[in-house]
Amino acid sequence: MNRSPLLGIALVLCALACFATLDTVTKYVTLTVPVMFALWFRYAFQAVATTVLMWPQRGVTLWKTQRVGLQCLRGTLLLLTSMFTFMSLTFMPVGEFTAVAMITPLVVTLLATLLLKERVSVWRWLLVAGGFTGTLLIIRPGGELWSWLLLLPLCQVLAYASFQILTSRMVQTEDPITTHIYTGWVGTALASVPLYFYWQPPASWAEWAGLAVMGLTGSLGHFCLIHAFRKAQAATLTPIFYAQIGMAMLGGWLMFSHLPDGWALAGMALIAVCGATSTWLAVLESRLRTHPK
Repeated sequence: MNRSPLLGIALVLCALACFATLDTVTKYVTLTVPVMFALWFRYAFQAVATTVLMWPQRGVTLWKTQRVGLQCLRGTLLLLTSMFTFMSLTFMPVGEFTAVAMITPLVVTLLATLLLKERVSVWRWLLVAGGFTGTLLIIRPGGELWSWLLLLPLCQVLAYASFQILTSRMVQTEDPITTHIYTGWVGTALASVPLYFYWQPPASWAEWAGLAVMGLTGSLGHFCLIHAFRKAQAATLTPIFYAQIGMAMLGGWLMFSHLPDGWALAGMALIAVCGATSTWLAVLESRLRTHPK
């Protein structure tokens, strides 16, 4: 496999721009379209588009997997992640939500310690604490965002952290395209169950266009990520993910004329610094274990 770190970085930036656009448009669309309908459309678009695109090349081998159960579990976790994301965006600004969601790698560290019994250095524990401090600066007890609804973005973080841990265990044996196919169709199937109660198609072309943009950016973003990790190592790409906070802030400003206040900006910066540094330390520790001096 040919490695090209610069191309990998470019693909990640493209993916992050897609995800920031997805979140911004989601906030706009769900002002008038039921969240569950928007969620179903987003997954149905991804499932159909991916299948149509890849079927001529792969045929029935698209569905070949050694871990059907894990594929279904992964699809369920990503659907839950998207559902909590959509619900969170109905009451939170895009930039602030994205920053809270970016504590996911720090939560992965916590879960890996508690569930997988992995050893974590004191420095990484301090960075986890710093990331949570940044979150508190954004949501601020007593502030305008402080309510029971904050359970939604926190549930999103927990679901996505579990999704990432499961994905890290599956990449050794599963084809990424096959995984992407299963994720799309499992999400579509599960989101279809309650659709009867939420069937309210958009009334205007602008809403249909918004749904189409959601499906397109979600699908394209995941395709870019798949190919990015083929071109460059995760250690090179992961710290760049925090650029999504800035992209989300830009989207929130352009679409809703919202800019975070000083405390929220400080929290976002703290989350980005702690998350990127934690990633760097994890890579360094892994290299030291593999090649001890």
